[in-house]
Amino acid sequence: MSVENRDVEVAVIGAGQAGLSAAFYLQYRGLAAGSGFVVLDANEGPGGAWRHRWDSLTLGSAHGIHDLPRFELGTPDPREPASSVVTRYYGAYEAEFGLAVQRPVRVLAVTRAADGRLHISTDRGVWRARQVINATGTWDKPYWPSYPGQREFRGIQLHTRDFRSAGDFTGRRVLVVGGGTSAVQFLLQLHGAGARTVWSTRRPPEFTSRPFDAEWGRGVERAVRERTRAGLPPASVVSTTKILLTPQYQKGIDDGVLVSRGPLARLTPDGAVFADGSSAAADAVLWATGFRASLDHLSPLHLREPGGGIRMDGPRVVKLPQLFLVGYGESASTLGATRAGRAAALAALQGWSTSSRENPVTVPSSQSRRSTA
Repeated sequence: MSVENRDVEVAVIGAGQAGLSAAFYLQYRGLAAGSGFVVLDANEGPGGAWRHRWDSLTLGSAHGIHDLPRFELGTPDPREPASSVVTRYYGAYEAEFGLAVQRPVRVLAVTRAADGRLHISTDRGVWRARQVINATGTWDKPYWPSYPGQREFRGIQLHTRDFRSAGDFTGRRVLVVGGGTSAVQFLLQLHGAGARTVWSTRRPPEFTSRPFDAEWGRGVERAVRERTRAGLPPASVVSTTKILLTPQYQKGIDDGVLVSRGPLARLTPDGAVFADGSSAAADAVLWATGFRASLDHLSPLHLREPGGGIRMDGPRVVKLPQLFLVGYGESASTLGATRAGRAAALAALQGWSTSSRENPVTVPSSQSRRSTA
């Protein structure tokens, strides 16, 4: 890892879709990578959370991979693992625009200093920034619900984050818990690999035939925005989006694979009991129960409201206007992440424009202008 200037105008934490989008707009609008802004990423290489996804998650089955600013993904093979495609794509993007991502850098804490700057403490030292764009997403914060009997269950328990291959469960009885798209995909893959599956959801699965287009996306974002503006935690993705009913999913319903047994009541040493009193044997439990925003490093800033969430005004944190969250709330999907990165960058640049009159940042005259924005 090369070490760039430790004092910058803007620090971007995370080099996923939203973080790279923010970095692009910071550079295009006048800040130099490494001196005007820095991107800190905890991964060993490019790709964000996508680099950790299981190989059976291909482009054909992924929710969608959206283009980064002014650099089209193109049409890669839909059978190729999404992890490979996105790792390659993000790596090419970083190189094309010279974003000088610093990695691996694990952010430990963000604090506010007496001079008003934000100090980003990491396992590689401290960076100091006037403003911070946090783009850490959710992959590092898997949500494990708590149920009676979990400790006594004698089989395997794993989370979405730990899943590698449906073939690992051939011939086994697998309970899949969760009502989102990941759970549906796991059930079909496991069934196809010869596992015997049971599905448990807290509420009846909600399928929709409405296409996931731009209008749909804006509606979802509006619904989530209402919660974050009120300082409430964002709701689960599936409660807002529902599950797009594809022909493959309809066949799964018809075949009895995608039929929920209802809420889980408890686990037993050899299986599960459901809320209706019925039971099922299980050798493994796959918790497809989602993720929470990975924000532990921001806890020293005391951002939480009484309702448990962080009050937002767009990407800006109301309690600390020099901090921007992307990949949180309305921008926690691939649909909104690129736009959120742009919005955060432009808002941060307004702060830079004000502060730079007193403490100007030198922007090299040779700074690239590879595209228009």
